[in-house]
Amino acid sequence: MDLEERIMELSRYGYACGQILAILLLDTVGEENPKLTQCMQGLNGGIGGSGDVCGCMAAGACLISYFTGKPDERSFESAHHKAALGDFTKWFTEEMELEYMGIDCRDIVGTNPAKKVQYCPSIIASTYKKCMEILESRGLL
Repeated sequence: MDLEERIMELSRYGYACGQILAILLLDTVGEENPKLTQCMQGLNGGIGGSGDVCGCMAAGACLISYFTGKPDERSFESAHHKAALGDFTKWFTEEMELEYMGIDCRDIVGTNPAKKVQYCPSIIASTYKKCMEILESRGLL
């Protein structure tokens, strides 16, 4: 199953952007973590369903942090953490502003359910691909 098919399958199960990106990450690393999937629901529809910052932007930062963030009290974040997040957020902001005139969910899809079906799967896919590219380029994946 290719990436777009997997995204559509997860959408049919009722998952949205943040959760889909978490599931794709877990698929990639061969893990199951229902609590991670559950908590990422808070990013759907713009953080907290507010229509603010697109859940893909927040979830993408979480995906990168999954590999680069501070794992425990005795460890430090990866030396790649800030640069990887910077690369991702710069890319996301530039892409969304160019294509949709903003990074907020309300800018991208507003309240139109048809726009969610039209735009969100490709935004999810491009976000996932960019995160994996950033991680691979730093030897983190």
